[in-house]
Amino acid sequence: MEKKEAPKSSLDALVSLCKRRGFIFQSSEIYGGFAGFWDYGPLGCEMKRNIKDSWWRFTVRDREDVEGLDASIIMHPAIWKASGHLDTFSDPMSMCKGNCRKLMRADQIWDLFEESALRETLAGMLGEAGKIATWCKGKGKAVAPGLYTVQHPEYLEKIFEKLKTITDVKELFILLATPEGEPEVLPCPNCGGVMTEPRPFNLMFKTIVGPVEDPSNVAYLRPETAQAIFADFSNVMVSSRQMPPFGIGQVGKSFRNEVTPRNYIFRSREFEQMEVEFFIKPDEAVELLCGHVAPLTETTDLSEPQADWGWECWHKYWVEQRKIWLVKNGLPEDSFVEYWQKPDELAHYARACVDIEYRFPFGVQELEGIAARSDFDLSRHQEHSGKSMEVFDEPLKLAVKKLSDEEKAAFRAKVVAEWEARGKTAEAANIFIDRLFEGRYIPHVIEPSAGVDRMALAMLCNAYEEQKLIDEKGKEDIRTVLHLAPAIAPIKVGVFPLVKNKPELYNFAREIFKKLQRRYNCFWDESGAIGRRYRRQDEIGTPFCVTVDFDTLEKDGTVTLRDRDTMQQERISVDDLIRRLDDLILG
Repeated sequence: MEKKEAPKSSLDALVSLCKRRGFIFQSSEIYGGFAGFWDYGPLGCEMKRNIKDSWWRFTVRDREDVEGLDASIIMHPAIWKASGHLDTFSDPMSMCKGNCRKLMRADQIWDLFEESALRETLAGMLGEAGKIATWCKGKGKAVAPGLYTVQHPEYLEKIFEKLKTITDVKELFILLATPEGEPEVLPCPNCGGVMTEPRPFNLMFKTIVGPVEDPSNVAYLRPETAQAIFADFSNVMVSSRQMPPFGIGQVGKSFRNEVTPRNYIFRSREFEQMEVEFFIKPDEAVELLCGHVAPLTETTDLSEPQADWGWECWHKYWVEQRKIWLVKNGLPEDSFVEYWQKPDELAHYARACVDIEYRFPFGVQELEGIAARSDFDLSRHQEHSGKSMEVFDEPLKLAVKKLSDEEKAAFRAKVVAEWEARGKTAEAANIFIDRLFEGRYIPHVIEPSAGVDRMALAMLCNAYEEQKLIDEKGKEDIRTVLHLAPAIAPIKVGVFPLVKNKPELYNFAREIFKKLQRRYNCFWDESGAIGRRYRRQDEIGTPFCVTVDFDTLEKDGTVTLRDRDTMQQERISVDDLIRRLDDLILG
């Protein structure tokens, strides 16, 4: 059977498959759904667990320098004051003053317009003033009732000549929405009404802790997992007997009251994060200990951490580690890109940030970020809690003791100059140096942060394919397949008896299934033609299928092992089956 590539399908086709085959459902669907919330079905929860388990093994369990944490979702509200979330964690929100009265994120209004049917309608009339006028007086009343020219068609006469020359659909939309004699407005992509000026909208969900609904009992569902790691930094460091450089990893739920959740599970109000806060020595401490800080160059070997690494090497190291994990779990390197944020895009405390972006069907969007956050977080919590977040580093204190007064003075002058060049005061630099000479410092942080749900969506989008198959008779068929990496696939192996009415064959297949089931998540299927059973497994991403047939019993005792991606089949002995599957699935 000849295989020909078919074009990648839209997100709609994937969404349909995910519902039909039990990956993802709309939350509360029987009550009309609940925007921004999603339920993971039997296959979806297995896939999601596999993603988290793979991340945990790679990032925490297989490393000696990362410890795990599972912190509470609701924490003391003072944490969010210290982190800045109470004051600054907000999105610009606008409300339509027209017919629909909808709330939207101001920075997403034009994105919503680009996706709307209204845009397509206006684009089809560019330069045709007569058509635009007819539409405003007719169909526009139903499609965009808030549009100024729909409500005031007499204004069309004054702008009629201008309508003939406009070649940009966005410019046309603004013109039709702007009231006569007023400055250009921001139009509503839903009804064409005028949007209000953007106002900040805090994204945290409030809740009440305790029986009394009082302002003093207000708490918040965490908007990120990172702050719990910072709050527990000292506890983890002491109890695990770690010292920087070391990290703390956490996988857990977060909640953000998104104004306009959109693009399926990409932006939702309840989601899971996989984050590491990796604590490193300040570059100044590395210089005192090693006599230098290793520069980051194109030839720097980032395969194994080194004692003389500064923040730049550590940051780039974690970027590379994240890329290794992505490729290992099925995302080809050419499917994502590194975006290094420009200085004016960085948070005020960040020294660098890389967004790993994936080409989703709805555009290139951030999949995860790796940020160099300096000592901002621990310093803020030290300031607000009054509890020390400093580390005492005995080797550092001993290294300083070996310096002469002249060397200390030269080091101090150098550091003060560097701090002043970064906009910090000499006073702050000298306080830092004094503590450093005592062997004490607040660690800096490298933060690789990924969303489980976004990762699942990227892997599903990348895996989904509709293949055109041409059989020997020239008949065309479409094969839907999810090319999920074996480690991520919800079902690892499908086991089939060729027929179910021959007890010896059936029972032998059941024995194999039970053996495999103790090692992997397997699926038993005894109904329908064998080709149809293969197709069902292809559609849910099962990488391997084992078929017990008549030759198994009557000839050599081998079974058929089928590969999902190549559709190739091979005979393999039952004794070798588990060993072979271990190699294929576990790598």
